[in-house]
Amino acid sequence: MNAIEKKRNPWAWVPTLYFAEGLPYVAVMTVAVIMYKKLGLSNTQIALYTSWLYLPWVIKPLWSPFIDLIKTKRWWVNAMQTLIAAAFASVAFFIPTEHWVQVTLAFFWLLAFASATHDIAADGFYMHGLQEKEQSMFVGIRNIFYRVAMIFGQGLLVMFAGWIEQGKLFPSAGDNRITLAWSLAFYLLAGIFVALTVYHRFILPKPASDAPRSDINAATIWKNFGTTFATFFKKPHLGLMLFFLLTYRLGESQLVKIAQPFMLDTPEAGGLALSTAAVGGIYGTLGVIALLLGGVLSGIVISRSGFKKWILPMALAINIPDLLYVLMAALKISSVPLVSTCVALEQFGYGFGFTAYTMYLIYIAQGEHKTAHYAIGTAFMALGMMLPGMVAGWISDHIGYTMFFVWACLCTIPGIIATLLVRKQIPDDFGTKTE
Repeated sequence: MNAIEKKRNPWAWVPTLYFAEGLPYVAVMTVAVIMYKKLGLSNTQIALYTSWLYLPWVIKPLWSPFIDLIKTKRWWVNAMQTLIAAAFASVAFFIPTEHWVQVTLAFFWLLAFASATHDIAADGFYMHGLQEKEQSMFVGIRNIFYRVAMIFGQGLLVMFAGWIEQGKLFPSAGDNRITLAWSLAFYLLAGIFVALTVYHRFILPKPASDAPRSDINAATIWKNFGTTFATFFKKPHLGLMLFFLLTYRLGESQLVKIAQPFMLDTPEAGGLALSTAAVGGIYGTLGVIALLLGGVLSGIVISRSGFKKWILPMALAINIPDLLYVLMAALKISSVPLVSTCVALEQFGYGFGFTAYTMYLIYIAQGEHKTAHYAIGTAFMALGMMLPGMVAGWISDHIGYTMFFVWACLCTIPGIIATLLVRKQIPDDFGTKTE
């Protein structure tokens, strides 16, 4: 390391870098859903429009190699954070305008592409900015602050908008209270990203290894990518592998688009009529904490007993709690403590069960081109969320919330079947901690 690097304590930039990585993702995938619901869009529109925003994460393996060719990872981090700040401010500015749906969606698209590119650059910079032993030590820290961004985005930020809607903040807003609430929420996000951009412009280290690759060119990248892509599709049991990747979260991919609109909707529409602030507190704060606890527990049990032993319990854990939404919809449970309990249990199961998906991605990526094959696997993961999510709103609008959640539970069956099938291929000791 050079002298500049030695003065850069990783605690000064790793937490803020991964907070910056998580915040635009949660804004695109979760906050946008709540905002559009409160501003009057139907579930059909919300699910279709916001599911399309997964596309940058589906196709990002196509352009990720070119970030090695152009500028440095540090440059890309700062450029994308600047673009994200501008996109947040543009969403905020156009919310009160006449064509707000079309224009805000356009800027959410820009935000999604900038966020996916920032993910690539930040993860690459992390490896350049830290020594190998530091990378291992800070991997948990970066994950924690990514989750802190989730808590802030779908928890505190949504509560902030909810307090404005209720008149607890800016009580003189009048009839424009909901529009003002979401405009100010996105201006706040823009301000945070301006601060993060300026901070990282000065505080991020400048490792000598973070330089454009002079030994490769675009033609070489495309050739290598073609080879990597072809070898991925030559893996054994390809059909079963894709079946698992696309169905493991088939139920969850639809439920996640409707859960918050269900909580916010009126009783006449079958919803729970909870306030925006209550949903922020329940789903964005308690839910994320339960998600974290489930993830921690799953890592412990796999390291002790192996992935094969736990893949089926994890598949059941991510899917069976979806029945709680059937219960809430059928019984019209609107008690905040009861709803909080149901969401916490569902999110704990999701956190526990999602680890199986991550472990399976690691398992299928083994061998040559490990990193690239893992990236292709994550693209299929995003595709498995995007396609079912697009129709979730249409289904819920046509059959009602109770039957929709029954449908989502039925959609968990293919993923459980896929789990039973892939379990036979996994070695008994895969995932266990070795001394």
